[in-house]
Amino acid sequence: MTLVDVRTAQERMHTQIDWLDSWHSFSFGAHYDPDNTHHGLLLVLNDDTVAPGGGFGTHPHRDMEIVTWVLEGTLEHRDSTGTHDTISPGLAQRMSAGSGIRHSEMNASRTEPVHFVQMWVPPDTAGIEPGYEQRDVAGELANGGLVPVASGRVDAAIRIHQRDATLWVAQVAPGGSVVVPDAPFVHVFVARGAGALEGAGGLAAGDAVRLAAAGERRFIASPDGAELIVWETWSDLSVT
Repeated sequence: MTLVDVRTAQERMHTQIDWLDSWHSFSFGAHYDPDNTHHGLLLVLNDDTVAPGGGFGTHPHRDMEIVTWVLEGTLEHRDSTGTHDTISPGLAQRMSAGSGIRHSEMNASRTEPVHFVQMWVPPDTAGIEPGYEQRDVAGELANGGLVPVASGRVDAAIRIHQRDATLWVAQVAPGGSVVVPDAPFVHVFVARGAGALEGAGGLAAGDAVRLAAAGERRFIASPDGAELIVWETWSDLSVT
């Protein structure tokens, strides 16, 4: 059955503390809704703004593919494999928690906030060796089309250990358009700007559309342009 489910920015669950302003597209932490736990294989999509000098101290993860996409500012990453790096706009980053990893994510600036989207999908194989990968895709994004940023299915900038998932990002020029792929489950998130998705209507920053067996859909950016984050998944956690 075809699904076109629009979720507005303000419908998301919200966490706000002194150093963090976080909007959750799916159940996360203390926020739980049994009817909103995932879409396809996408478990987490958190839209986070971290205040200068703030961040997530060292904490553990296991058996999760975690992709972080920075919109503004710089995020500092450290983990128990010895990785120490920074992530800024245009850099694709993936951490595979595998058999177990500890990491921290801190705002690298003492004066400016960092705004990023963090996304989780489960791996297709449990207990793999933890790992980290990062690659600059700014050049590809400048072309304006959908860029395969992370995938275990197609050739992408970075590899995730999930053969049924692909993350696409597009920076759509004012009035420009992209075609959202056809897949059993597609999640379209407007990270910045605005536009309209065929069959779903107008969308603003923070809005999302959950598609299932909906075919290709064209997104047309507003006069200010837009940045889209699109997950294409070919299986569903409800039946795995």
